[in-house]
Amino acid sequence: MSTTKLLSYFQCMSSTRLMVLAVLCLQNSLFTVLRRYSQGVLREVYSKHELLLVAEVIKIAYSAWMISGNLPEGTSLPDRLRYLVETSRKMFVLALIYGTMNILSFVSLRNISAGMFTIFAQCKILTTATFSSIVLERKYSWTKWRALIALMLGVLLFSEPIWGDPEKRKMVSDGNVFIGTAAVLIEVTLSGFASIYFEKVIKTDPLQLNIWERNFQLALGSFPVYLAFIAAEGGGQAGLFGGWSWMAFMLACLGAAGGLLVALSIKYGDSILKTLATTGAIILSSLLDHFFLGGPLTPSMMIAGAQVIIAIINYTFDASPSQGAPDSPPERPGTPSKNVNRISSRDDDEIQQLLDVELSLSGSSQGLQDSGSRSSVSR
Repeated sequence: MSTTKLLSYFQCMSSTRLMVLAVLCLQNSLFTVLRRYSQGVLREVYSKHELLLVAEVIKIAYSAWMISGNLPEGTSLPDRLRYLVETSRKMFVLALIYGTMNILSFVSLRNISAGMFTIFAQCKILTTATFSSIVLERKYSWTKWRALIALMLGVLLFSEPIWGDPEKRKMVSDGNVFIGTAAVLIEVTLSGFASIYFEKVIKTDPLQLNIWERNFQLALGSFPVYLAFIAAEGGGQAGLFGGWSWMAFMLACLGAAGGLLVALSIKYGDSILKTLATTGAIILSSLLDHFFLGGPLTPSMMIAGAQVIIAIINYTFDASPSQGAPDSPPERPGTPSKNVNRISSRDDDEIQQLLDVELSLSGSSQGLQDSGSRSSVSR
């Protein structure tokens, strides 16, 4: 490959990666702010598990529709979906991990304060990087490790209104600190492992399923998990599928788009870059929350936000050489050698189609933000 073509390839990869990560950051921010508006200002009482279940249904339907347009020659959609169900064991394991994390969060918050939970939760950044080094055998420069530690500390300082609130530092009555701490530590460990596990499946699995097929499998595996949560809570405060509104449905659509964007961000970036995007969303959502909903924005939060941005820049633009395991599955016997990282036209279509959907969702949400109440939102 000539030098000119090589530079064009890396520029294409870089622009695609940055676009996906930027839209993921925007989606996370919109989802957070609209959820606060929905439950903090409008006081809607729908079940969060029902909302997530509807999001999974949307992901299943949309992924199946995308799969129908890219079927292998001579294969019908029912046959392809049947094949995906039969080969979805790895995604069912991931769905089970996510369900376990949800339970651990509940157990932790029943035994320790929200402030302590927030502090421990920031360790997800380091657990993701650690599992990336162990499972994917990636080698990060000391500059990147320092950037990740600075990022974790910056997010921790930015969340000071939560863990610094005396009311939220109070220990839960009849709570067991040991059980609560153990639960949140296991959860952050599973979070890091799940991110790297998902990345490894997407990039190195010999089945070479595309991003829509993997999302179909993951959503299908998550469906019974959320059904179990809904059955356990009995439909929540408003009863089974009670308290729903157009805002709740919009949040379900944004949640579904977020799941698809996470998969794309991992495929064209990695789990660490996905973490950087979601961390940046914390800053952006807090700014939107402050300007549109009257949320807090203290001087210490502004300083911490600047530190987070600097840490993201230091990590992203670190020029130190890094080594890692190949990000693509082995070549099938009898197939010609090819550049494993080249973006195919089919992948370009997947990105463009998803970005069109996400940007349209973002546009439909903008009117709500402009007219949102500036009353304080309970966090």
